[in-house]
Amino acid sequence: MGASSMGGGREPRFDVPRRHERGEPGHDEEMRDEPVRRAAPSPDEMPAGAPAAPAQGPAADTAELEKVRAEAADYKDKALRAVAELENYRRRAEKERDDVSKYAISSFAREMLPVADNLRRALDAQPPLEGEAAAVLKAFVSGVELTERELLSAFERFGLKKIDPLGQPFDHNFHQAMFEIEDPSKPAGIVVQVMQSGYLLKDRLLRPALVAVSKGGATRATEEGAGQTQGAAQGAHGSYASSAGGEGHRVDTKA
Repeated sequence: MGASSMGGGREPRFDVPRRHERGEPGHDEEMRDEPVRRAAPSPDEMPAGAPAAPAQGPAADTAELEKVRAEAADYKDKALRAVAELENYRRRAEKERDDVSKYAISSFAREMLPVADNLRRALDAQPPLEGEAAAVLKAFVSGVELTERELLSAFERFGLKKIDPLGQPFDHNFHQAMFEIEDPSKPAGIVVQVMQSGYLLKDRLLRPALVAVSKGGATRATEEGAGQTQGAAQGAHGSYASSAGGEGHRVDTKA
């Protein structure tokens, strides 16, 4: 069969559907979907008040590096301060814990001090042991003395120490002066009477001692100076006697 018999002398025709018929986007639609690329505006075209673009180059890198270093130094300083504050807090907590352990009985000990004071007052107020009741009274006094010793011993076992400053120089850290007494036989500033004993709990003052202080006598410095002068005079007298051969005559040293 020849070619003329197939197509009646014509070439075969194939119809290709158009793009809009197949549902494919056309050239116009592709152009609409493609993003618009514009050139960056020049500095003269920038509107007034708009932020300037970041600078580029070695100077900008150096400024950025300095900024990072400053931030790092600030963070380091804050970290060191935080560590120091934590260390101070730890030390304070340890000190408070030690204080609580050492002085936990402060309130109880302070309440027990009047008991010891009353026992001492009872012993100081005892009458003379005479007559038929002397034996009974002596046994009673012995019992009170034993009770006082046991109480003071219990105080010492728990770190509570008695302050008895009679005859000692006045110390405002441990004593409280109530009044002064004229006593020329004693230097000024000496405790001559104790109205109430003081107490220490460990190394902390629990109660000061109530005392009377001497007034009117020579000061301790004056007495010490007088003692040194007297000692020097006695030494000079001894050398004078030995130089005179024990006869008390003065030796002429001009020759």
